Amino acid sequence: MGQAQAPSGIVLDLSGLKTVHNISTDHVVVDAGTTWAALLTATLGRGLAPRVLTDYLGTSVGGTLSVGGIGGTTHRYGVQTDNVLSLDVVTGDGVLRTCSPTESPDLFNAVLAGFGRCGIIVRATIPLVAAPARARRIKVYYPTAAELRAQQRKLLRERRFDFLQGQILPSDTGWVHMLDFATFYTPPAEPDEVALLDGIGFDATRDKIEDLSYWEFATRLDETVTYLETTGEWRAPHPWPNLFLPDRTTDAFVDKIMHGLTHADLGASGLILTYPVPSDVFTTPLFRVPDAPTVFLVAALRFASTEAIAEQMVESNRRWYDIAVNLSGTSYPVGAIPFTEDDWRNHLGEAHQPLAEAAARYDPREVLNRRLKLTP
Repeated sequence: MGQAQAPSGIVLDLSGLKTVHNISTDHVVVDAGTTWAALLTATLGRGLAPRVLTDYLGTSVGGTLSVGGIGGTTHRYGVQTDNVLSLDVVTGDGVLRTCSPTESPDLFNAVLAGFGRCGIIVRATIPLVAAPARARRIKVYYPTAAELRAQQRKLLRERRFDFLQGQILPSDTGWVHMLDFATFYTPPAEPDEVALLDGIGFDATRDKIEDLSYWEFATRLDETVTYLETTGEWRAPHPWPNLFLPDRTTDAFVDKIMHGLTHADLGASGLILTYPVPSDVFTTPLFRVPDAPTVFLVAALRFASTEAIAEQMVESNRRWYDIAVNLSGTSYPVGAIPFTEDDWRNHLGEAHQPLAEAAARYDPREVLNRRLKLTP
């Protein structure tokens, strides 16, 4: 929806800021234009990795830290913005500032998931953990979305896996519901496969187990990207809605949006992601999720072959958003859902005023954003 654009303004390309400055035993200092793939390459050389990686690693460090950054380990560690030690930021008044939870915390909280309203991230210090050598990935298929979510809730409670996601996929006979999870390990230790598969309805004739290096697992979407490049879909519009629902209303929401949904409504390579996260892992004030012990991410990965279809998908996204709000849901506003000023105010809730105050303090001439206003 053009969130990175500025009508009659300037767009900054930070891809030249791509240096990994320092890797210690527990953190890394990295430029904002570095891709997560390049960062992971550097840290794996030291046997280390960030706690949370997005599914696609071609995004930049500064890009995802400006919005949130969610992945399959978020149920353990939160989003990427919850895993930052400090930032170097150029604020709207042209000053290079360092901020952290203890140094200029108002700026730190206004920049993480702040969509660039107060400053531009140019460098970040990110915690690291010991990187596993391998990933045991398991895919289990269920006939209904309700069964998929029931298993996801069970596995979330048990904390059985390091990585936990789910997908609703179109098929020749309707929809397929896939539980996608993985456990990380380093030989000679081996995962107990019997314990991993206990009670999840694994069927060896239908389901799949893969054993991958950690790098192969982290870059598992590269093959998909190559395919989408060959079909032209990678460069076509992909209007994706990303929504969070309280656990208690997720079933109603999914049932409502799936009613009458067709493969064409998602596009040739489209699918729906759905997976649960305990809300207590989220600590970033501007990363807004429903007030509930557990929330579900529901995201439709749509691909539009024409401009007219893209417009129809965006209209559908807005309807989904309105349904979600009525069910106490929120948006992860990186996709294609038209937002008004009132929508932003409602989305930010209690975080609106601190953000507006920080914007007034660090961008007094409204160089970066002119839409956020202080409450009278």
